Amino acid sequence: VAQIPPSLSLQKAYTALSTKTPTLLLSRNARLNPDTQNLATLPELLLLGGGHPLWHNGKVIGSIGIAGGGSPENDDLIAKSGAIATAQITTH
Repeated sequence: VAQIPPSLSLQKAYTALSTKTPTLLLSRNARLNPDTQNLATLPELLLLGGGHPLWHNGKVIGSIGIAGGGSPENDDLIAKSGAIATAQITTH
């Protein structure tokens, strides 16, 4: 089994957190808009599916980054599922 460098999932999480946008959506939107195409060239951002911001009460409180799911779409689905599961966790 191939190991995915942890930096990929961390970069996806950072990208989702800093842009407050799922990375797959950000990637697709950036490609469609000439004014934002340069986002893909910024070394801090990774515009591949698999990063999702975590929202609570209208604020981003964190993010999740997934790599190694086989495709950007799979990574996005896994991250989205993790974000939904996290939103349903409560502490007392």
